[in-house]
Amino acid sequence: MSLTDNDHQNPAVEDTGKAERSTTRYSRRLSDKILIAFHHACDQDDYEIAEDLLGILERLLTRRSIHPDANRRKSIESLVAAHERLWHLRHPERRYA
Repeated sequence: MSLTDNDHQNPAVEDTGKAERSTTRYSRRLSDKILIAFHHACDQDDYEIAEDLLGILERLLTRRSIHPDANRRKSIESLVAAHERLWHLRHPERRYA
């Protein structure tokens, strides 16, 4: 956020803003957002970006987590399905063989 000459940031408001950001609740997990971006890249035929996003998603899902995710199996299945989608998009001639 940029301030103009007429804008003045109140320090008290700034402090509460920091507190609110630290307790922000998100409606989707980061892995879900990356998966959505992957599918968007596939829809745009940008397979290089899709592959990069899959690499990021894979690192995110396979690293050790402090808090075990109850949906880990579903997340891994989504990752496998995403790899399959990208493979089929890159190899359309082998799709029905």
